[in-house]
Amino acid sequence: MSAATSLAAPRARFNTLPLLIALFCLLWSYAFVAGKIGVTDCPPLILLAARFSLAGVLILAVSWLRSDRWDLTWRDAAVFAVIGVANNALYLGLGYTGLKTVSAGLGALIVSANPVFTAMLAAMFLGESMTLRKVVGLVLGIVGVAFIVWHRLKVGTDSPHGILFTLASLASTVAGTMLFKLLAPKGSLWIGNGIQNIAGGLAVMPFAFTLSNISDIVPSMRLAGAFAYLVLGGSILAYLLWFHLLKVCGATAASAYHFLMPPLGMLFAYLVLGEHVEFRDLLGIVPVALGIYLVTRPAAAPKRSVT
Repeated sequence: MSAATSLAAPRARFNTLPLLIALFCLLWSYAFVAGKIGVTDCPPLILLAARFSLAGVLILAVSWLRSDRWDLTWRDAAVFAVIGVANNALYLGLGYTGLKTVSAGLGALIVSANPVFTAMLAAMFLGESMTLRKVVGLVLGIVGVAFIVWHRLKVGTDSPHGILFTLASLASTVAGTMLFKLLAPKGSLWIGNGIQNIAGGLAVMPFAFTLSNISDIVPSMRLAGAFAYLVLGGSILAYLLWFHLLKVCGATAASAYHFLMPPLGMLFAYLVLGEHVEFRDLLGIVPVALGIYLVTRPAAAPKRSVT
C-alpha cells in the first residue's frame, strides 16, 4: 500500500448554515402562535415588557457567570440599544397589539413581506445588487401577500385595525434590519442581544403600565408555556440566529427567509390554535414561494471563454 493511499482523506467540513436557517424559521414562525396564545391571557404590552426584561437579564446573567469578556464599545452598545427599540419595542409592540384582532397565520404572512422592503433599501443604501430576477421575485412576494390580505379583509376574517398595526410592525423590523447592517455593531452578538432586550423592555414598560392593567392578566398554564417559549426560543435563540444570518448571508438573502414564515405560521396556527386555512390562502403562498426562490437564487457565474 502506498503512502498516499494510506493517508486518510480529509473530511469535508459539515455546513451547519442550512440547519441554522431551518431552526430560525421554525422558531420565528412558531413565535406568532405563542404570541397569539400569550395576548389572549395577558395585555400585549405587559407581556412584552416582561418578556424583554427577563430575556435581557438572563442573557447578561449567563455572560457574567461565564465571565465573558465585554468586547463592545459604548458605540456598539448604543447601536444594539437602538436596534432593540426598533426590533423589539416597536416591531413586537405593534405586532402583538395587532395579534389581538388578527390571526397568527395572517400576522406571519404580513411580516413575511420583510424581504421586499429590505431588498429595495439594501440596494439603495448598502450597495447590494438589484437584478431583474430579484425585482420579479419581490413583485411576486408582494402579489402573494396582497392577495391573501385582500381576501381576509373581504370575508371579514381579520380586523383592518389589527392589520394596520401588523403592517406598522413590518416597517419596524425592516428598519431594525437596515440599522443592523448600516451601523454594523462589533463584538459579541450574545451580549448585544442582551442589551437589545433590556432596551426593548425599558422602552415598552412605561406604555405597558400606562395603557394596560395587571388585573387583566389571566394566569394559566398555556400563558406560562407561551411566555417561556417567547423568552427562551424567541427573544434569546431566534434573535441570536437572526443576527448571525444577517452577518453571513447579507440583508437581502437573510430577510428572504421570512417568505418561509407564511406556510409554517399557518401550519402551526392550524395545528395548535385550530385556525381555519382556506384554499385561497394556499394559492397566495405560491407566488410568495416563487418570489423567495428568485430573490435568493445565486446568480450564474459568467462562463469563461476557452482560448
